[in-house]
Amino acid sequence: MQVLIAPDKFKGTLDASEAAEAIARGWLKQRPDDKVDIFPISDGGDGFGELLGKRLGAETRFARTVNAAGQPINAPWWWVPKLQLAIVESAKVIGLAQLPAGKFHPFDLDTRGLATVLREVEKARPKLSLVGIGGSATNDAGFGMAVGLGWRFVDGRGRLIRSWTSLDALRAVEPPKEQLRLGQLTVAVDVRNPLLGPRGATRIYGPQKGIRPEDFEPAERCLRKLVRVLADLSPRYRKLSAAAGAGAAGGLGFGFCAFLGGKLEPGFALFAKFTGLEKHVKQADLVITGEGAIDKTTLLMGKGVGQVARLARRFRRPCLGLAGIVTASRTSRAPFAGLFAIVPELASQKEAMAKPRQWLTRLASQTAREWRPE
Repeated sequence: MQVLIAPDKFKGTLDASEAAEAIARGWLKQRPDDKVDIFPISDGGDGFGELLGKRLGAETRFARTVNAAGQPINAPWWWVPKLQLAIVESAKVIGLAQLPAGKFHPFDLDTRGLATVLREVEKARPKLSLVGIGGSATNDAGFGMAVGLGWRFVDGRGRLIRSWTSLDALRAVEPPKEQLRLGQLTVAVDVRNPLLGPRGATRIYGPQKGIRPEDFEPAERCLRKLVRVLADLSPRYRKLSAAAGAGAAGGLGFGFCAFLGGKLEPGFALFAKFTGLEKHVKQADLVITGEGAIDKTTLLMGKGVGQVARLARRFRRPCLGLAGIVTASRTSRAPFAGLFAIVPELASQKEAMAKPRQWLTRLASQTAREWRPE
């Protein structure tokens, strides 16, 4: 068979490329005559820039900037000269994976480091800029980025606000004299949440970053005030805050639209378009995808793995999903020809996290041995 192996990352253990290699190794142990096409994917989060850049033959460039905690880093971005296309992966700058687990509270983190990277991108004079924003450690709605780009946020006493957690005192916002020139700015989002409310950035994704329930209202109050004051400049800002994807990456989706005029697009659709993924699916007899957890959000939130399964079904190709753990409902399982998990069938969660390559390879090998086309 011609087998397309197109997983996303296994969060906290393997990136998408590592996962794809492990699956291929296991599959070929049982079926050495199959032809394997390794095609790791991203839906706008970790790996977006690196994987997309590699597919497009991009040059890797670097910007000296800071991470979400203000620590100096050398952050990569990607340039495709023939397309005059710049690619930025926010997770490489202000990503949660860039920080020690549990050391920083999101109230002490911001997106300021992105401003320096974007200024470097501007120097290349891009016609098109793609920014993947998933995987952030922040919840500041792009406030830090805006400050770094020259926006001024002023309180009732005329003092500059320097921390997003002081935005509840905001009275006025002053745009910079000159806007950054990034060409057509497209923002790849991996979720469809709005900025505010029960389905917003703070309450849904804040806990993954360390925001506690008692922090919800103070954080929400600051972001609400930001939207309210911006709406005094133009009513469009209120509409932007409710847009699908505005709440992605701690509200960075909103920030890119509000402060840089970006347009939000589903990250997987952008990745598939620029890499020609559809052609690879059409050429395959079988598609294998996977991620750390295949659950109800795999389909409902537009995540990459669910989109791969839907794409395979559209072209009538069977799609297998491999995961660390599977908790998907019957409805969520519909596009998959089969779902297979490491935990608890092969190993405990602790064992799987300790040796992810070993167990994913073993799962792929077992799947190749047991699965038969209908």
